[in-house]
Amino acid sequence: MQHSGRILTTAAALAALLGTSGCITDPVTGEKRVSKAAIGGAAGVVGGYFLGDLIGGRGDRTEKILGAGIGGIAGAAIGSYMDKQEQELRRKTAGTDVEVTRDGDNLILNMPSGITFGYDSAAIQPQFRKTLDDVAGTLASYEKTYVDVYGHTDSDGSDAYNQGLSERRAKSVADYLSSHGVSSARLATQGFGESQPIADNATPEGKAANRRVEIKVVPIPETETRR
Repeated sequence: MQHSGRILTTAAALAALLGTSGCITDPVTGEKRVSKAAIGGAAGVVGGYFLGDLIGGRGDRTEKILGAGIGGIAGAAIGSYMDKQEQELRRKTAGTDVEVTRDGDNLILNMPSGITFGYDSAAIQPQFRKTLDDVAGTLASYEKTYVDVYGHTDSDGSDAYNQGLSERRAKSVADYLSSHGVSSARLATQGFGESQPIADNATPEGKAANRRVEIKVVPIPETETRR
């Protein structure tokens, strides 16, 4: 399998990072989760896009934001703004398989395709719509953020097919969010196919973990919205 060496290295690095960094307890929910330092380190290993720029770059995205009449957040208030949004997203997704993690001032929602989509499908499953409704409601309430939607697959099938499927799934989620109150000016999508695994594709469990859609929520600094 052409990606097996890279996948094994990635999985091992992720396990080492998470294992050595430990967990912290969320002061609001009491939930134990991986520390922000561990999340940041893991994101750097398994997905450079977590720490990278926005889909399409900030220039074009900011023009769309300004055109939609959406403002930015004052620098000193960004942390608090994202803290509140994180807490609400955690409450809204509690008891589901959706994972909310923090990377600096960014939020990442990991939605396994097993609960989001049927096999080889980009149609959102009816039983997941209530959760996605809650996510959309929160994102709509905290409008001073960019929202990137990423699609991923496991390694089954051809690279070209997986790329297309990941793009369709990302677009499906973005379209759903847009139809439930999230401004389309804030949204962008990208498919990664099988190129960004977070687990070993040699096992059924690893493949299930790799089949996912992620939503990255990035604050809009006020400095970017000043003309």
